[in-house]
Amino acid sequence: MSNYKVTRLDEIEALDDGRVPMLPVRHHLGITAFGVNGFTGREAGDRLINEHDESGENDQHEELYVVVTGHARFEVGDDTVDAPQGTLVFVPPELKRTAFAEEAGTTLLAVGAAAGQAYEPAGWEIWSPFNPLYQAGDYAGVAERGREAIEASEYPLPMYNLACCEALAGRKEDAIGHLRTAIERRPQLKELAREDSDLDAIRDEPGFEELVA
Repeated sequence: MSNYKVTRLDEIEALDDGRVPMLPVRHHLGITAFGVNGFTGREAGDRLINEHDESGENDQHEELYVVVTGHARFEVGDDTVDAPQGTLVFVPPELKRTAFAEEAGTTLLAVGAAAGQAYEPAGWEIWSPFNPLYQAGDYAGVAERGREAIEASEYPLPMYNLACCEALAGRKEDAIGHLRTAIERRPQLKELAREDSDLDAIRDEPGFEELVA
């Protein structure tokens, strides 16, 4: 039996982490080789892409933006790019970029991965519903509401974030356990954990130094 999938962008439920609502295309289709998400501006003037670059050591993603419907305006570095339907905008990692809808209903796709590296899904789709609680300082709320869904996923980054919230909420034993799982899944997280102030409460706990060594 063929395992291909077919969907429409308007059939994918949007995720809202408190920034720009995102259509989780990659997660919806089960894509593991590259990142791809959709963004729709309901009204003219809506921001489609958060202002950011991809220059972080663990990012370095090249990104291609495709205007599927409507009309967008990109700001890339110091330039403004008019982008009607059908426009493709390619942005290297180091340039800051953002985009806005010039028409209501404008939709674009963002496709990205790091050159020369195997793509590793971060699992933002799993973490996204709990990020507003984290931003609001409700760390215990994240630990209580997010634990089941995060543990059921295989993504290391939501697991790491859960450990941070548990540390901040005083749940030290849980934090150590989830941090261990996150680092086992992605050893590069050791470097982040060494300096992350969210984990200060568990730095003196048995096993922490071994985890980040």
